[in-house]
Amino acid sequence: MDLTPLMRPYFEMIARRTDKWSVASKDVQLRQLRSLLRRASGCEVGKKYDFAGLAKLENPYGEFSRRVPLCDYESIRSEVMRMIRGECNVLWRGKCVNFAQSSGTSGGKSKYIPITDDSLRRCHYKGAADSVAHYLRSNSSSRLFSGKGMILGGSFANELNLDTDKVRVGDLSATLINKINPFINFYRVPDKHTALLPDWKVKLPALVNAAKDAHITNISGVPSWFLTVAKEIVKARGVETLSEAWSDLEVFFHGGISFEPYREEYNRLTDPAKMHYVENYNASEGFFAVQNDPDDKSMLLTIDNDIFYEFVPVSDPENDPVSVWDLEKGRVYELLITSSNGLWRYHTGDTVRVYETTPVKIRISGRTKCFINAFGEELMEENAERAIAEVCCQTGASIVNYTAAPVFAEGSHRGRHQWLIEWGRRPADENDFAMRLDAELRKLNSDYDAKRANTIFLDPPEIITVPRGIFDRWLHSVGNGKLGGQRKVPRLSNTRKIADVVLEMIPYLEFP
Repeated sequence: MDLTPLMRPYFEMIARRTDKWSVASKDVQLRQLRSLLRRASGCEVGKKYDFAGLAKLENPYGEFSRRVPLCDYESIRSEVMRMIRGECNVLWRGKCVNFAQSSGTSGGKSKYIPITDDSLRRCHYKGAADSVAHYLRSNSSSRLFSGKGMILGGSFANELNLDTDKVRVGDLSATLINKINPFINFYRVPDKHTALLPDWKVKLPALVNAAKDAHITNISGVPSWFLTVAKEIVKARGVETLSEAWSDLEVFFHGGISFEPYREEYNRLTDPAKMHYVENYNASEGFFAVQNDPDDKSMLLTIDNDIFYEFVPVSDPENDPVSVWDLEKGRVYELLITSSNGLWRYHTGDTVRVYETTPVKIRISGRTKCFINAFGEELMEENAERAIAEVCCQTGASIVNYTAAPVFAEGSHRGRHQWLIEWGRRPADENDFAMRLDAELRKLNSDYDAKRANTIFLDPPEIITVPRGIFDRWLHSVGNGKLGGQRKVPRLSNTRKIADVVLEMIPYLEFP
């Protein structure tokens, strides 16, 4: 039975509200800020900065930005730990019992982001509904609700070794699955028990068994992790493609990492004539943006989702942050948020490029700590993802995972970039792949091009093929012996901390 015609009017109503954002973004955002201040006025941070007084102002932003300092996770770590221990009214009203553990792969120790009831309802679940709404709006022939969705999530495994129902710490996706409306469980696989299994050696075959014969119309998850599951589904069904296993599969809702390095592999595994891909900008800290136009890879910033946004220009990091209504098209900014999970003027560490300002449309350009600038080349994650995707397209190669790091000058050798690549399909000539990658990076980044000019300052990039599964093993090691659908490999690093550890693992793994 196809319920899509019955559900479509509801989701079209959700999508229509965003049409007003092209002329009302300032009003919408100020309403969000006043609401956040009012609801947090009774907690410790609210009393400290007189949120009750600020909430009465028609435009509280100026005074709010003067009174409340910018913060990063380390500056609130002690408050969050008090919340985990059960204290109420610390950074947000009431008691918080759910926390999203970050992977800790790019910033040292793990972070534990509060997932309050307000943020679940008004941000995370609302963002997911927005994504579905805009997909249905742009696909009049969709039969999305004629079958089930497969949602790939993590678990409540955590580095605090908590084992209690009083406080839940784990991947964000685990909380989303655990707290989801029970009605939705009729339209998704796997069941909650399987979805939350912590051991991937047990979980992967259980996922395959639960989904291989199901009527799946849509899938959701991180591209790298879902690719592993998809290939196992194909293998279990004895077919060549995922579209043969699930004949009505029509859309992949993805996020977490760039999809571009995986696009060719998914095109090979699915029927391009009927498969759609919808990108979401969803993180532990919040659900920030949705792709509202299938022909436009930029995403619509969701401005009524219990988040007040600020932006720090990456080119002028000492400047004051700007609000949504003062953004400049084409510029790259670090994203700051104030939200109902108790994060106040919080550095997310993500950088975004603004493509439109009315309404605001963005693309993720990288992480503030995910870059290589060892030789003045200022190579950003955005450059790497675009270049890798283009060269894969040119050569027919596909990539499961990769990371890059500098190799510093020694003796007669100049510095260079070393790319550790786990292939899905190896190119016919890896030296040719390296040359093409170098050429694309030079097109995309003028600083890199200048340092590579005539090979005076920087040697050509070096590619090292690494064994299948090595990045999973690395994630396992940094995740305290645990894997999860939210964990990801940093693409670029300005040090060799990650690359050297991965290289040390090579003798212990076999090449396929």
